[in-house]
Amino acid sequence: MTDTPDSAKPRFAPAPPSPFCTTRWTEVLAARGRSPEAREALRELGTAYYEPIVAFLLRSERETDARDIAHEFFEKFLNGDPLARVEREGGRFRSYLLGTLKHFLSHRRAHDSRLKRGGGAEPVPLTGATDTSPGLSLADGVTLTPDAAFDREWAMTLLARALGSLRAECEAEGKGAQFDLLKPWLTGEAAHGDQGETARALGLEPGALKSAVYRLKRRFRQLVKSEVAATLNDPTAVDEEMRALLSAVAS
Repeated sequence: MTDTPDSAKPRFAPAPPSPFCTTRWTEVLAARGRSPEAREALRELGTAYYEPIVAFLLRSERETDARDIAHEFFEKFLNGDPLARVEREGGRFRSYLLGTLKHFLSHRRAHDSRLKRGGGAEPVPLTGATDTSPGLSLADGVTLTPDAAFDREWAMTLLARALGSLRAECEAEGKGAQFDLLKPWLTGEAAHGDQGETARALGLEPGALKSAVYRLKRRFRQLVKSEVAATLNDPTAVDEEMRALLSAVAS
């Protein structure tokens, strides 16, 4: 397969890390994609959660052109009838997007089979970084199914968006440096002995540091819930969806 020069490849870049309005997906469903506003909301959702599509393709297609396939999928997804499957996917954008992807791949394979019946090269397994990002490490000894890889990358993308939103809020309050020092407590990277050193760096008493970490964690959880709610039709399903995604991160 001939590599396309990196600068010439069309891509969907991840959307800026800002929280969605909690009615983003419900707006799409209510309009069934007919209004310009609904289609723009769908485009923003799809672009934001582009990486899970790539993760699924890396596990299932095992080809070096996973991002090109993802781009092809999104072109058809946004230019065709994007809500044809929505009634069967339970009101979760995550389930809807994955179901639509599988439907696309099924038709793509059938088309390729008709064109290449009787021959064709074996796909080359992708075991490291893609041409645009580190991607998933496929040689880590843990074999995820394509669906599990999709869910895990979806969860990581959602958490990263919430984290980016929290950092933007802190920077707006002039607390960007404080956020950088406290971030390890949000991501689980902080060691037990780091509190004293961090408190001294921030000029805080240990008790004040604990309070700052607590407030940051609480706000982070609120932003995560906002991101989750933006991809659901039923707001009562937020806690259930959060449990499922945190379980995916731990897998």
